[in-house]
Amino acid sequence: MIIRPAQPEDAGAICDIINALVRDTLVTFTTLEKTTSQVRADIAEKAGRYLVAELDGQVVGHANYGAFRGGPGYRYTAEHTIHLVSSAKGSGIGRALLLALEDVAAQAGLHVLVAGVSSANPAGLKFHAAMGYSEVGHLPEVGRKNDQWLGTVLMQKILPPRSQAEPDSFDKKD
Repeated sequence: MIIRPAQPEDAGAICDIINALVRDTLVTFTTLEKTTSQVRADIAEKAGRYLVAELDGQVVGHANYGAFRGGPGYRYTAEHTIHLVSSAKGSGIGRALLLALEDVAAQAGLHVLVAGVSSANPAGLKFHAAMGYSEVGHLPEVGRKNDQWLGTVLMQKILPPRSQAEPDSFDKKD
């Protein structure tokens, strides 16, 4: 397995991973599938903070982070996303991918990573807890998909200090 920065040519594989979750699960509340161009733009926007896991030459997972909220007071906090193909779950790939992303975030000067996990995703909640994330909030019925009200569970992890770097602004206006 290789963990590496995402490249524009990974957009199709990442798109396939995301769209399977959009179509077939309640992991994400969106019902709109991504296009390859949208994913390519996301990779470009998050250069250096968008990673993929590759196994036998195939992208089997991706992780990235972006702004948690706007304004300079939140510049040390980011929200992350991590998704795997179903065949990679339970293999340790997600753990390696998230640890690598946490390292990138800490080196960039971030202090906290936040996960917004669907309450209909018990595996995601268990995964984040095992990775040292603490549940800090529950927002019941904030999303709707497939005629169901869904909640978001907020989890966070305080990262060990690794850098005195000032984090980037995530291109948000203050």
